[in-house]
Amino acid sequence: MTSTLPLLFQPLRLRSLELKNRIVISPMCQHAAQRGCATPWHLVHLGKFALGGAGLILTESTAVDPRGRIGNADLGLWNDDQMEPLKAVVDFIHANGAAAGVQLAHAGRKAGSQPLWEGGAALSEAEMASDAEPWWRLGPSALAAGPGWSSPHAMGAQDIEDMIVRFVEATRRADRAGFDVVELHFGHGYLVASFLSPNSNLRSDEWGGSRDGRMRLALQLAARVREVWPAGKPLFCRLSVVDGSTEGWSLEDSVVLSRALAQLGVDVIDCSSGGLTEETKALPVPRGLGFQVPFSERIRQEAAVRTQAVGMIVDASQAEAVLQEGKADLIALGREALFDPYWAHHAAVALGVDPGFQRWPVRHGVWLAKRAPGLEKARAQAAQ
Repeated sequence: MTSTLPLLFQPLRLRSLELKNRIVISPMCQHAAQRGCATPWHLVHLGKFALGGAGLILTESTAVDPRGRIGNADLGLWNDDQMEPLKAVVDFIHANGAAAGVQLAHAGRKAGSQPLWEGGAALSEAEMASDAEPWWRLGPSALAAGPGWSSPHAMGAQDIEDMIVRFVEATRRADRAGFDVVELHFGHGYLVASFLSPNSNLRSDEWGGSRDGRMRLALQLAARVREVWPAGKPLFCRLSVVDGSTEGWSLEDSVVLSRALAQLGVDVIDCSSGGLTEETKALPVPRGLGFQVPFSERIRQEAAVRTQAVGMIVDASQAEAVLQEGKADLIALGREALFDPYWAHHAAVALGVDPGFQRWPVRHGVWLAKRAPGLEKARAQAAQ
């Protein structure tokens, strides 16, 4: 069945999970939760991508600690009450043929910010203290994330252990909620990313200093999560392959870290970039079509681990070429999926996989198939 299909539509087995295709919906912050609980917004937002034909759908950044949320309406898995609303989303995704994943995160020194549509600025100390779920910015060192951000608390050994335990507990809840995949968020300047970079981690103890010391938190956290996440379920990690700061975390560093993560049982590296700092001296990655694909390619080749490419992948032929050229194993869509929630079905048509709407939900496909002959006739008449 798979040999004649485009790679984009060939199944991929990860441990005991088989994805029906290589199309992943990337985590996208929605800021629509209530006290960390999913709402009807999440059911519709994530559910439409299952109807749209994606193989794997990842939740937005889901906080393991209310004090480490990105925004005050983030999803959470820091308590048991948050499992049931997410389970309803997972059940809908499963019922419509897709796999469900949750991205677990702690925002660290970037905890507490406005939604983008409200400006995206850092919350003040007073705003954070007055929230129903108080915040606590944490980091490896007492260095602010940038202008407008307060200095985080430099974590002690017990703080680090407590945070790892929160990831472990959230992972157990993710399993009970029925998720197929856990993705650990080690990018975008959030807590683990701030430990990786020499520009935010100035420690001289076992959690800092050399690259090995700065990687210690990422590796211990991944190992502890892997221990409690079922052996048949895959574990992903999202990295900022380069952190965007001068003389910061580099592609070469990410290759070393990815190799070590794979040895601990991480199955896929989700290759993003940037986010460590908002300082003007930062080195942004120029944006263009597939601008982060080279990161995925390098890690896939040199770290011998499956990778997920993300960033300005916009059409089926581009996505297929990335896979055919061995630059990634999975293609993740974010903004493009918002623009077209049925991107996967449209890609199947574009690549000749589904000319008769057979892959669409039956409640949609049967009507589209009836529409097609009339539409083709009308177009032919208009062209005369």
